Amino acid sequence: MKKIIACLFALPLLHSVAAWAAPEYKVSSTIAIGGEPRWDYLYVDSELHRLYVSHGTQTEVIDTQTNKIVGTIADTAGVHGIAVANDLGLGFTSNGRDDSVTVFDLSSLKARNTVKVGGNPDAIVYVPGSHRVVAFNGRSKDATVVDAKSGKVLGTVTIGGKPEFAQVDPAGLVYFNIEDSAELAVLDPSTLKLTHRYPLKPCESPTGLAIDAQQRLYAVCENKMMVVSAPDGKTIAQVPIGSGPDGVAWLDGYAYSANGADGTISVVGTGTDGKFHNLSTIATAVGARTIAADPATHKLYLPTADFKPAENGGKRQGILDTFRILVLDNK
Repeated sequence: MKKIIACLFALPLLHSVAAWAAPEYKVSSTIAIGGEPRWDYLYVDSELHRLYVSHGTQTEVIDTQTNKIVGTIADTAGVHGIAVANDLGLGFTSNGRDDSVTVFDLSSLKARNTVKVGGNPDAIVYVPGSHRVVAFNGRSKDATVVDAKSGKVLGTVTIGGKPEFAQVDPAGLVYFNIEDSAELAVLDPSTLKLTHRYPLKPCESPTGLAIDAQQRLYAVCENKMMVVSAPDGKTIAQVPIGSGPDGVAWLDGYAYSANGADGTISVVGTGTDGKFHNLSTIATAVGARTIAADPATHKLYLPTADFKPAENGGKRQGILDTFRILVLDNK
């Protein structure tokens, strides 16, 4: 009888542990790209089975079904981000070095035209409802709104701080982090106005941003913290994560923070108590600081390279021809 009672008492504990278990992602393959070890964001187009990767002065296009490079978008100097408008058959890159956005054809991967925007465009998003592209300019501390169909600049929105990654909600509002003021802001691309600014402190230098189906926002911060916010800006949770995060992705009920300094991913989700926790840590590689998720295949992608030892306390330099994409599967 005592053994039966012991087992009965153990059942709730086992249930709790199982409920806290996070997906067990592992690096399943590597896509070798080579060349200069320079990159920033990457973007998954599930509809066309493509992965777009920023790569210094060009943008690589990978077939996610074969893990092969199928094209290169040239002359995207200092490219940071990629946005795709499948309904228009167009794609867009933010080119930080020459303050421009390249508009390219999704079928041919050829550039159609170049649009001048603000200083050092970084994050870029496409808003389907209004057919507008928003480029967030780090040096001029503003956002350029472009008509996606015509390529015409519709206006510039002053931010007064350094904008970082951005996400679009179902209503067509654009949420984005402001790095130097540690804020979450909201831009309405239809009216060309900032509608809200919300504090993220004690978060420091927020960069990556993800959004879930409930429109909760997940910002990763330089001081090893993820801040979870409601759509109205209210802070829901502050969760410890790894070191050196720059990107975060939402997939299948979890937020995945890419921690470049640690070479890990922090998996954040809710436990049986209904609160957010750092549920597990996934090994990746040092330098893997940005991330993209494919909701169709449930895979994660992170770019990285090999590095030389740091000299005199400086930054580590990447090694030529070691640039690659890590592919993670939950299998």
